[in-house]
This record gives sequence, C-alpha cells and structure tokens, in this order.
Amino acid sequence: MMASFGTGSRRHPRSRGRTWSRTGPDRATLAVVGLVCAVAGFFVLGIVLGPAAIVCGRLAMGRSRAGARPVPAVVAVVLGVIDTVLAVLWLIGAAPLGNGLL
Repeated sequence: MMASFGTGSRRHPRSRGRTWSRTGPDRATLAVVGLVCAVAGFFVLGIVLGPAAIVCGRLAMGRSRAGARPVPAVVAVVLGVIDTVLAVLWLIGAAPLGNGLL
C-alpha cells in the first residue's frame, strides 16, 4: 500500500498541550528570550535589553502570583532588574558634574 499525501490517519499532528489554548510564543520560549536579553544586556545596550528581559520574564511567569514559576523566567527578571539598575547608574556616572540645569 502506498502512502498518500494529505489523507493520513493523523488528524491532529500537533500535540494539544502546546497549541490549543494560547496564541503567540510559548512560555518557555519567552523565558529563554528574556534570559538571552538579560545576559546580552550586561555587555551592550543594558538600558534597552534590561527592561526587555523583565517584560519577557514576567510574561513567561504567567498571570498567577502563586504557584511554581519557571526558573529561567525568574532569572530573566532578576538579571533584567540588575541590568537596568547598572545601566542607569552608568548613565548617571557618565553625566558631567556642574554642567546640569542647576
């Protein structure tokens, strides 16, 4: 018997656990993206990548405040906050003293 294209026995090739209730990126993917943004923010554009890591990590955690949270999402949020604070402190330190508005 030859296999036919388009009329297979599998009506739903994708698993329901990942695609049935949500649209958009998977939570694990958002956590990894946030983690990459946080790590890259230590080297370049921390003022931009830090808040991006916070947003991605927070979205990956979901809406519930209680319960188990994925570790990469929490790490992304924490590193994103550290990234943002260090970038702001660097910008304050780079500003010349005495040439401000006052």
